Amino acid sequence: MPAIDPDLLLRGYAIGVFPMSDGRDARDVYWVEPKRRAILPLDGFLLSRSLRKSLRSGRFTITRDRAFAGVVACCAERGETWINPAIELSYADLHARGHAHSVEVWQDGVLVGGLYGVRLGGAFFGESMFSTATDASKVALAWLVARLRVGGFSLLDCQFMTDHLRSLGAVEISQAAYLELLSAALDGLDGALSLPAARRGAAAGGDGVAGAGVSTLGRAPERGAAGSAPDFELLDALLEADGVSGDAAAESGWVISQLLTQTS
Repeated sequence: MPAIDPDLLLRGYAIGVFPMSDGRDARDVYWVEPKRRAILPLDGFLLSRSLRKSLRSGRFTITRDRAFAGVVACCAERGETWINPAIELSYADLHARGHAHSVEVWQDGVLVGGLYGVRLGGAFFGESMFSTATDASKVALAWLVARLRVGGFSLLDCQFMTDHLRSLGAVEISQAAYLELLSAALDGLDGALSLPAARRGAAAGGDGVAGAGVSTLGRAPERGAAGSAPDFELLDALLEADGVSGDAAAESGWVISQLLTQTS
């Protein structure tokens, strides 16, 4: 099963669709555009008392992009998965290009949780997460939200709503509302991404794919909190400036919990 062309995959995300398969051994890949979309507002993450305690406990070591393939493989091993070999190869290609990232959660040197997704402009598209230890996937998501907030991102796409995501602050919106948020998050990328003709027609008011399209690409890039373009690595610099890193589990956990309780 060949991988999806990376440029095609990025253009899919830019118009609000993403690939799935029917199972680990499925040969086909199809594009999905949900009528209802789950997003997690970056200022609306629900940091419970128990999760705050887990972040600060020092039980977990957190890393970024240290075991991308391992995280994807663990997600693919879940009972119900849409990750077949073609999808696995496709995201490995995106990772090599710097557009796909993972957050890893370790306990005693063992990978016990994590998530992965795609970064494009000011948007992060969460693909999947896994956990084999209590709170491990919640800790990974907390770190991701902190990273996106610090880096000046505006959209965290969770695709489909689950009880797990709802408990952490995710909300469900219409696809039309989602496309407006996506348009703002990707503002300025038109020169780097050639949108399919069908969606260009939608943006101009035509009958594009599944209705309303990405209508405002082509203006100045979305600006981050520090006056620069969204920066996925900025959290690392912040932690370094504080003299800690993900490897300093307890100290970095305190920083992350503080970041998540700050209001803009």
